[in-house]
Amino acid sequence: NALTKRPRKEILSLATESIMKNALRGVFITLSCLLLQGCMPLALRTSPSLFSNMAATIFEECDPELAKISIPPNLKLMEGILRNDPENKKILTTLSMGFAGYSLLFVEPEEPERASALYLRALEYGIRSLGRKGIPLREREGRLDLLKEALHQMDQGDLEGLFWATLSWNAWIHLNLDKPSALAQLSASEACLKRVLELDDRFFHGAPHILMGASLAARPPLLGGSPEKAKAHFEQAMKATQGKFYLAQVYFAKYYAVRVQDKEIFTRTLEEVIHGNPGELKEVCLINQVMQIRARELAKQVEDLFL
Repeated sequence: NALTKRPRKEILSLATESIMKNALRGVFITLSCLLLQGCMPLALRTSPSLFSNMAATIFEECDPELAKISIPPNLKLMEGILRNDPENKKILTTLSMGFAGYSLLFVEPEEPERASALYLRALEYGIRSLGRKGIPLREREGRLDLLKEALHQMDQGDLEGLFWATLSWNAWIHLNLDKPSALAQLSASEACLKRVLELDDRFFHGAPHILMGASLAARPPLLGGSPEKAKAHFEQAMKATQGKFYLAQVYFAKYYAVRVQDKEIFTRTLEEVIHGNPGELKEVCLINQVMQIRARELAKQVEDLFL
């Protein structure tokens, strides 16, 4: 053995050197971890596109089953990252969008109670993304004039967070219309939606018009509902993407056509979605795929939905 033939002093020196190297390596790793923790907020702020790209990748996914199992762990990962930078607007907005989208696409039809909880979670993240401007949104049954004043102060920089908060809020209300507390929040949520429409009515492929159309069609006239106004909003949404965003058609059939009992519009609209190409609008292929499935399911209920 070559090692045993070396002088004892040299062997001790080599052993000491090895120990020192291992010790220094341990110190380096520890310091790196500490530095990484401390630099995490800075790294997140200097990479604002990271979470936008993550969300875009999910919505572009054309396999609903793959998206269904991949979205939850991504959301939990982002919640963990948020702890290092709890006021990061981009993370908060992405979490609001993620929980709202996951609930809308995969939870609401089968588990409405769980969907309600997830919508409230999405709403909270959306409100937090608005910073001080979002404080009045927490008083959801409070003074409407104060809320409208706060909404008037919001600009394009607040649009994304306000939109996802509003979508989540409206979705929660529609799932809980049998509760007085939900009905009491209708005016406030509608004020938020009107502000979104003012800021950019074509945002997210005309989605603000889809939300307003669904809200006006679902509510009775006593609560401000109006099928005629609803139809106008749906038509605006479908025009914005030339009918390539299937959420508009499915909601148009589900809320407007059923409300006015127009079986012909219902059937024709759903047929357009069923025989369409979900990938034609790449940015929302996932939503289109899910809406195509919903269209097939709705079409089978035609005899139950129309007198």
